[in-house]
Amino acid sequence: MMQAQTKNLIDEDALLTAATQFGSALRFPAVVYLSGELGAGKTTFARALIQSLGYEGNVKSPTYTLLETYQAGSLQVVHFDLYRLEDPEELHALGYRELTSQADLVLVEWSEKGGSLIPAADYVVALEYALPGRIMHISTAVDLSK
Repeated sequence: MMQAQTKNLIDEDALLTAATQFGSALRFPAVVYLSGELGAGKTTFARALIQSLGYEGNVKSPTYTLLETYQAGSLQVVHFDLYRLEDPEELHALGYRELTSQADLVLVEWSEKGGSLIPAADYVVALEYALPGRIMHISTAVDLSK
């Protein structure tokens, strides 16, 4: 049964806190789609999430590389940003199948560009503008309130 939660995030600190809380509630392995307009906070959310899981280095935006991988404690994390993907078939050249099959957490920004080649989402985090901050909608098959 899918569940949904909505949170009002008044500023970037609230977004970072929400990402940390989300990370503490995740069940692994997991595929998380991050959706929203350009600048809505998807990469900021991903960065805070990855760091909350124990990664201490710099979390880079995968906008130009299309993917970045991280070892966060005992977890293998793969972060895709498919915004610049021209054709879903390009995912083969990135080794997406091998990376996603070995990862504990797969984060995907602009998932719609990956077509049927990317794994199905366990969680969808949608961020939308709501001045002065954002509204975050989480859809999941797992109860994150516990």
